[in-house]
Amino acid sequence: MIVLLTAASFSLVFTLLTTPLWIRLFKRLGWGQFIRDDGPESHHTKRGTPTMGGIVFILGTVLGYIVGHLLWDVPWTGVGALVLGMMVGLGLVGFVDDFLKTRKQRSLGLGGWSKVVGQAIVATVFAVLALNFPDENGLTPASTYISGVRDIPWLDLFTFGPVVGVILFLLWVNIISISASNGVNVSDGLDGLATGASMFAISAYIFIGFWQFNQSCFNPNIDADVLYKCYTVRDPIDLAVVAAAIAGSLVGFLWWNTSPAQLFMGDTGSLALGGALAALAILSRTELLLVLTGGLFIITTGSVILQRAYFKVTKWRFGQGRRIFLMSPLHHHFELKGWAEITVVVRFWLIGALCVAAGVGTFYLEWAVR
Repeated sequence: MIVLLTAASFSLVFTLLTTPLWIRLFKRLGWGQFIRDDGPESHHTKRGTPTMGGIVFILGTVLGYIVGHLLWDVPWTGVGALVLGMMVGLGLVGFVDDFLKTRKQRSLGLGGWSKVVGQAIVATVFAVLALNFPDENGLTPASTYISGVRDIPWLDLFTFGPVVGVILFLLWVNIISISASNGVNVSDGLDGLATGASMFAISAYIFIGFWQFNQSCFNPNIDADVLYKCYTVRDPIDLAVVAAAIAGSLVGFLWWNTSPAQLFMGDTGSLALGGALAALAILSRTELLLVLTGGLFIITTGSVILQRAYFKVTKWRFGQGRRIFLMSPLHHHFELKGWAEITVVVRFWLIGALCVAAGVGTFYLEWAVR
């Protein structure tokens, strides 16, 4: 518990106190945000605001995790390294995208498929490592089962043999990772929106990891009468520590990222956060629960998909494309309807918090009714 609090506190203090220095550095390097001409007019004043702020909270998270373990002489684990590796790896993909945007002064950095290829490479490396390196109990970081609140016994990806199983597992991890990272990325359109929503979603895994640790099948202190409810998750307490470090770093970053933002996270931050969220869900074996804990990201991404699909269908049917929303993603629709930016952000935070509460509630309810 003390490692968790130390990691979160150090990450928070690091991002809170050092972000002004990073803002000055990014300004000097000319890493300013490019704003789309077809976006809301109120956003044009944000042109030139320093971006790539994801570097700050990624670094804060890694340092917080390391400092927490070093101070209390607690060895770090494979699951913690995997979450951080996914976060840093997808952060690098986002950094390349952001750097090309600032270099070319346009809203498109990496091409769509180039970004997906980068995400897929990181996710594939993560998946391969997660199926190896069993611990003393024979547990690998990830499971071969598709999981909801825990592994679902009749959804073993290795049912048709190891070769097909590995292929299916790699595809499954790629789907989760690319969807989650793009979901956070799509939601990063207003000051503080993605930061606050990610903070809520990541925090869910502090509770989940801590509860799985207390109810672990390998916990010698667990009561015999609840063994049928126990969890077979590898090093869940370290997943909670990583989640706490990320959440702490986001709290400090949000101080500077809230409206009016002095620093944007950029794709560097949004892809990294989505990757961390995916990794936490996979390693805690709560993959399908991500539909609830990351519900806000699904809503915003869904609005984009729905808008484009409706436009294409009506263009084919009537010769002229029509739109459901004034603009997608959904938060821009409400901006164009006259809502103040801060109003949209806070109300979307509330929706995100309710989704997280539903996810955590579902997780606990499954244990309670078993």
